[in-house]
Amino acid sequence: MANLVENPKARFNYEIQETLEAGIELLGHEVKALKARQGSLEGAYVIVRGGEAYAVNIFIPPYQENNTPSGYEPRRNRRLLLNKKEIAELSGDDLTIVPIAIYNKGDFIKVSVAIVRGKKKYDKRETAKKRETDREVRRTLKNS
Repeated sequence: MANLVENPKARFNYEIQETLEAGIELLGHEVKALKARQGSLEGAYVIVRGGEAYAVNIFIPPYQENNTPSGYEPRRNRRLLLNKKEIAELSGDDLTIVPIAIYNKGDFIKVSVAIVRGKKKYDKRETAKKRETDREVRRTLKNS
């Protein structure tokens, strides 16, 4: 399970309450681009509409510019493959749902999706301060 693409700011901007694993509907050249570790989850989110979940604003560039179908949209909505119970869980009111990572699981491409709550500014400062102190502790243990 190697991460192909990660959302670097998700853990900093949001407090993760629950995570789910979902399949994603992709085109062939999108799979190749992801396996080449091209793409970005920055600014991506999940919406539930009509009993289906969609990943919005995931950027997957064309794998080969010249061989890409005409009219290809790199930020198109991509359907997430979840069962009805998981979709019902995600369709609650006032939930923010964010993709955390896209990774391989065997021959399949999976998306780790999290139900999150936005952090306040002071929570973000606290997270940055904790990360800095952890870094200092590791540095001192390494030197001694």
